[in-house]
Amino acid sequence: MAELNETHDPGRRSWVASANASDTDFPIQNLPFGVFRRAGGEPQGGVAIGDRILDLAAALHEGLFEGDAAAAARAAAGDRLNPLMALEPAAASALRRRLSDLLRAGGPDEARAGSLAERLLVPMAEATMELPARIGDYTDFSCSTHHMMRMGGGTVRPVFLHLPVGYHGRASSVRVSGAEVTRPLGQLAGKDGQAIFGPEPQLDFELEFAAFVGRSNALGQPIPIGQAEDHIFGYSLLNDWSARAIQFFEMALGPFLGKSFLTTISPWVVTQEAMAPFRTAAFVRPEADPPIPAYLRSEADRRQGGLDVRLEASLRTGAMRRRGDPPQRIVATNFRHIYWTLAQMLAHHASGGCDMRPGDLVASGTVSGPEDEAKACLMEANERGTRAISLPGGESRMWLEDGDEVLIRGRAERDGFVSIGFGPCDGRVAAAEARA
Repeated sequence: MAELNETHDPGRRSWVASANASDTDFPIQNLPFGVFRRAGGEPQGGVAIGDRILDLAAALHEGLFEGDAAAAARAAAGDRLNPLMALEPAAASALRRRLSDLLRAGGPDEARAGSLAERLLVPMAEATMELPARIGDYTDFSCSTHHMMRMGGGTVRPVFLHLPVGYHGRASSVRVSGAEVTRPLGQLAGKDGQAIFGPEPQLDFELEFAAFVGRSNALGQPIPIGQAEDHIFGYSLLNDWSARAIQFFEMALGPFLGKSFLTTISPWVVTQEAMAPFRTAAFVRPEADPPIPAYLRSEADRRQGGLDVRLEASLRTGAMRRRGDPPQRIVATNFRHIYWTLAQMLAHHASGGCDMRPGDLVASGTVSGPEDEAKACLMEANERGTRAISLPGGESRMWLEDGDEVLIRGRAERDGFVSIGFGPCDGRVAAAEARA
C-alpha cells in the first residue's frame, strides 16, 4: 500500500498555472496517466497536469528522465499503459516523483522544463482521449448492500455478506468517456408476458468506481489479501449502463446482454500512490453480519482499505441542452459506503487461482449509500419503476430517453491535503439501430 511522501505536500505548486486552480481535477499532487492523440497523430501516453497533458515521448526525447524513472516513462509513453502497469509499484512511484519535480514551481528543473513547455504540454482541449489500457478482462462486482437492499425489495441475499459477488463483463465494449451509447435491442417481456424483441425501454446507468490491475499473478497462485493492494495500479470512474428489461428477462445465470452493450470509463488512471492521502477505514459491518472469511481478512485492509471519494452523477436531457440549462445532479454518494474493499474484490477474484493481468478492469458495482440522494442508479431512485424523478423545465424521468446525457464525476478530498479528481465519465444515449 502506497505511503505519503513529498509528492503529496499540499504546499507544492506547479509552474503550469492551471494546475494550481482550486477546482482542477489535476493538481501536481495527482499526475494521473492516460493515452491521448494529437490532431492527426497516433495514440501515446501522457500525464494530466491542470488543463494540459505532458507528452511523455517528448519529455523522453528531451532527456528529462533517467534511471528507473526513464524506464517507467518508456513503458508509459506507448499507445497503452499496460507495460507501465506490469512494472513493480516502485517504478511508477519513481516516475511520479520525477514528474512532480519537473512540474513543480521553484524546483531545480523549472527553468529548463518551462522553456520546453510548448513541446512538452498539449492543451487537453486539442487532444482526443483513448482507452488507457488494453483491457483483456473486465469483472463487475456488486458490493453495495444499500444497492442490493433496494434492488431486492428490502432484503439482501446472504451470499452478498459472505463474499464479493461479481460477474464476467464484456471487455470489448468498454469505451472511454464521450462515446455514444446506442440503445440496445434484445428480448424482453411484452405487456402480455410473451417474449418480444425490440429496443430496451428501461435504460439505466450505474455509478461505479473501478481499479486497473497492475502486476499479474501466476495461474494457480492466489493473491493474498495482504498483497492485493500491490496488484492494483490505479483507479477510474465507471458507468455500467444497464438495459433493465433485457437484464431481468434473461437473467438465469447472471447479466449478459443487459450489460454487455457498453461500459464507460474515465480516461485518466489515478495511481495508487496519488490516492494515499484519501485512505480510510473499510466499511464497518453490522455486528449481526457473518465474520469476514480468513482469506479476505486483513487488519491493514480494515484500517485503511477504504477510499474517501465523493461521487456524483448528473443528467442533462436534450431539452435542457437546447435551453442552455446546466446538468441536474441526481446522485451524490461516496465510495466509503462500499461493503467490500477493492483489495477484497481482487483477492477473492484470484482466490481460485485465476491469473489477473496488467490492464484487467475490476469494477465495484453500484456505489449506493444510505441517503436518498445516494441512490446511484435510476432503478433505485425511481423505486423500481414506480416513481419518476423530477427535472428542470417540468420534465421527469423514469428511465433514460434518447438524447439524455449522464455525467459522472469523482473527487477525493481530505482536510490538510489538496483535492484530486478523475476527469469526466460521460455518455449520451442514441436511438436504437433500425432493423429492416
